[in-house]
Amino acid sequence: MIQLNNVFNNENMKCIASGGQYFIYEHQRDLSVTPWSATTDYFMQQMNVKKRQLLVQLNNSACKMQAGAMQWVAGNVQATSGIKSAGGFLKNAIKGAMSGESAVKPEYSGQGFVMLEPTYKYLLIEDVGAWGSGMVLDDGLFLCCDAGIQEQINKRQNLSSAVLGGEGLFNLCLSGQGYAVLESPVPREELFEFNLQDDVLKIDGNMAIAWSSSLQFTVETLTGNAIGSAASGEGLVNVYRGTGKVLMAPTTGQSPVMSTVNGPETTPTSSQGIAGSVASSLLNL
Repeated sequence: MIQLNNVFNNENMKCIASGGQYFIYEHQRDLSVTPWSATTDYFMQQMNVKKRQLLVQLNNSACKMQAGAMQWVAGNVQATSGIKSAGGFLKNAIKGAMSGESAVKPEYSGQGFVMLEPTYKYLLIEDVGAWGSGMVLDDGLFLCCDAGIQEQINKRQNLSSAVLGGEGLFNLCLSGQGYAVLESPVPREELFEFNLQDDVLKIDGNMAIAWSSSLQFTVETLTGNAIGSAASGEGLVNVYRGTGKVLMAPTTGQSPVMSTVNGPETTPTSSQGIAGSVASSLLNL
């Protein structure tokens, strides 16, 4: 039996959201300050730049997460790599390269607790089953999910939608029943949620962080012709058509301060490329 002190009863750590076996804790103040960092830490706290941690409470259940995300484990919890063969590792490595996620996602199962490393990113708990056939994620958002959630690589219908839309040729798609935790560049309070019923959503830029796999994604001119788009000053827009849901970040929230220690390193461009396309075809992803 393990008793946790100064975790659940810590006044400085507030549980701000929960879902399934996941609990998001937010450090209300950074208490480990020095005279030289006190001013910066004070204004960070005032502007809601706070450390957040995800606690997974396993109850004869399992979860998988980004490699290197775990901070501590307590209880009768077993950890496995999730890789059963060299071929499986190669396949996961290629999937990771295409989707911007880590190649290996360790799996934790049993009875106990798993606490993830602190991050300045905003954490979102999503019910994957509520997204219907699946939810497609922008690169680098995945942090953790139930072990029963299926992962696939979502391919663009054409190369032009990836190149012009700035979303990449491949994205990670989660499907099934259970919960997933995402690292968002903005808090949930700033996210716009669009629920489409045989309708169309047009966004100027790659501001969508997640969308239903049932939606058709294309890149089009806003007015339907190049001359009209040039006159309007809007140019090309990302178009989501059909029935489903879209989560959109109205601001990017990107800065060096907002980096995270949980996720893999990412490049400014979105994964993906001709080499990834060829590899995908060879492995029949």
